[in-house]
Amino acid sequence: MASQPRLVLASASPRRLDLLSQIGLTPDAVDAAELDESPQPQETPRRLALRLAEAKADHVAARQPDAYVLAADTVVAVGRRVLPKAGDEAEVRACLRLLSGRAHKVLTGVAVRAPDGRAAQRLVETRVRFKRLSDADVEAYVGSGEGLGKAGGYAIQGRAGALVIELQGSYSGVVGLPLYETENLLAGLGLRRR
Repeated sequence: MASQPRLVLASASPRRLDLLSQIGLTPDAVDAAELDESPQPQETPRRLALRLAEAKADHVAARQPDAYVLAADTVVAVGRRVLPKAGDEAEVRACLRLLSGRAHKVLTGVAVRAPDGRAAQRLVETRVRFKRLSDADVEAYVGSGEGLGKAGGYAIQGRAGALVIELQGSYSGVVGLPLYETENLLAGLGLRRR
């Protein structure tokens, strides 16, 4: 019997590795795609998330032609406005103030490339609503350091979970990898659990 092709995760995110382990999948390798993630002119947040996931999958599949490649990208948006991956405390603070007391969308694109060249992708949208944040709430979260490097300036799996009053959609998608859709995409392209 032929051996199962390898699974490569096209992301260095420890959160995505943790999520995969929850469904019994451990990638054989991590090969992060380093791409320019800037939105294109007039690009919607939905299109951005899917385009980046597809581009990461294609980029890594070219380097790993004999493997299943799994890639994802998460975008946080208020209307058509894409929030940054917060690079410093000022950006975390600005994101939290914008999200305070209102709903926003978390869009996660997932793309899989199979060794035989077949491709599948899916966009998962989750609606998240934050409570109205006081200055003390904002400063306490900024001080935790959790929002640095995170899309929208927060990590729902950490302290920001206490800021969320409503979530409609995929919790794991907000963390960074929608598990139901990911497992279905992989299975649909023939990757069997080991």
